[in-house]
Amino acid sequence: MSRSPSGDRVALWRNPTFRAYVLQGVLLAALVALIGFIVANTMANLEARGISTGFGFLDERAGFSIPQTLIEYSGDSTYGRTFIVGLLNTLLVSALGIVVATIIGFAVGIARLSPNWLLARLAGAYVEIFRNIPLLVQILFWYFAVLQALPSPRQSLSLLEIVFINVRGLVIPDPQPLSGFAATPWALLVGIVAAIALGVYAKRRQLRTGKALPIYWLGAGLIIGTPLVVFLITGAPLEWSIPELKGFNFSGGVRVLPELVALWLALSIYTAAFIAEIVRSGIQSVPEGQVEAANALSLPGGITLRKVVIPQAMRVIVPQLTSQYLNLIKNSSLATAIGYPDLVAVFSGTTLNQTGQAIEIVAMTMAVYLVISLVVSALMNVYNARTLLKER
Repeated sequence: MSRSPSGDRVALWRNPTFRAYVLQGVLLAALVALIGFIVANTMANLEARGISTGFGFLDERAGFSIPQTLIEYSGDSTYGRTFIVGLLNTLLVSALGIVVATIIGFAVGIARLSPNWLLARLAGAYVEIFRNIPLLVQILFWYFAVLQALPSPRQSLSLLEIVFINVRGLVIPDPQPLSGFAATPWALLVGIVAAIALGVYAKRRQLRTGKALPIYWLGAGLIIGTPLVVFLITGAPLEWSIPELKGFNFSGGVRVLPELVALWLALSIYTAAFIAEIVRSGIQSVPEGQVEAANALSLPGGITLRKVVIPQAMRVIVPQLTSQYLNLIKNSSLATAIGYPDLVAVFSGTTLNQTGQAIEIVAMTMAVYLVISLVVSALMNVYNARTLLKER
């Protein structure tokens, strides 16, 4: 028995709080029982088929090569190193795609609101075309219809005889650091920190005095000038390996796989179409009075856009932009369609086929995408919180 708010005794099963706890307990017990049944059934099936479980296979020799590796790798490397290589390739194409998609998306989104009739219609056509064509079709188009139609290495298209593009990919000069070059990256880091510190100081100074510093030019000077000065002082310790055609292929330089280029282009162009609509809606969410007030102060259109419209539009843009970044990262798994060696292709594909450790490999792959998504979401939430308009 329990007491009602009025003090009367009521049956315990009539108490809504008690019933809620009982229902949650029953559902939790059913969920635990279901998970236990699935695990027990899976283990029994694996044992019946003689398949061992565990992550010991990660220390075994892989025995296959990977065409693109950002770290040292060979056929004698372990499956664990295969996992790292695939992960780095996934992060590479995702990072490149996010950068380019953001630039294209913002440019097209702003162009859609341009008073220039032709520019606005071209931007609208871009969005409607690329947003409504499936991503996989676009990947296949760029790979088979565009890049695979390029000439052979002997008839490569060249730029200044140092950059070549052909059916096997893009060949560019390879930088070879010499002794003393290590100081340049450190100088770049110092320049970035100094630019951030200068930005904080400039913001506080503007709030205190009302005077603005040319922070963009000063920051760019610090980020570019600091490592450049150090690079020159240390004697420019860098050489370039220029690609040269020898026989039927190029020697020297760095070859960018056509699979990477096709996937990068498709992901960037496809995602940019959605980002453009997000930017357009964010800009249109800013009250017209804000723009009219800026015009009344005779502010140029560019300054009005950068200082008045975009900062207020970002509160609408950032949450949706986060979803598009996450979609791009997960869509990179379509790389298997054209053979780009990402995590899904080399780990959930080749490694799984050779080891048979399906549960462990699929679980690791799912965990990787989950962690990447959570990290990106957390970073975007931090950025959103820092740029959020605060009422005074």
